[in-house]
Amino acid sequence: MKTYDPETRPDPAEWLELEESERVILVASFHRRARIQLPDLQIHAAIHTVVENQLAEELQTVRETLERLKGEGLSRHDAIHAVGSVLVEHLNRLIRDKAASADAVESYFQELRALNVEEWLRKGS
Repeated sequence: MKTYDPETRPDPAEWLELEESERVILVASFHRRARIQLPDLQIHAAIHTVVENQLAEELQTVRETLERLKGEGLSRHDAIHAVGSVLVEHLNRLIRDKAASADAVESYFQELRALNVEEWLRKGS
């Protein structure tokens, strides 16, 4: 895999064959080429990469959420951002509460199921 385009799903096997750092570099390179200004390109690319990893690993709730958001009018790229925003909020909550819960993954999935375009746009995407 030589380039990454968030509007096109990467081949899962090819994506997962890459080292994590290579995935982040591909995502960051896309954003640089697209001249997308970000407060922190590396953090943005890392979050993007985690969401793509979850999609490539066929996490059903993540895949269903992405498809639902696209059906509600988001581009694939924006849907990845929306899922990533839930992921970041979820991780922040886990860190803040300093208590890993046995149902942490399920609570993340519940948050994804509750996500909708209107809410995400209202939060400032």
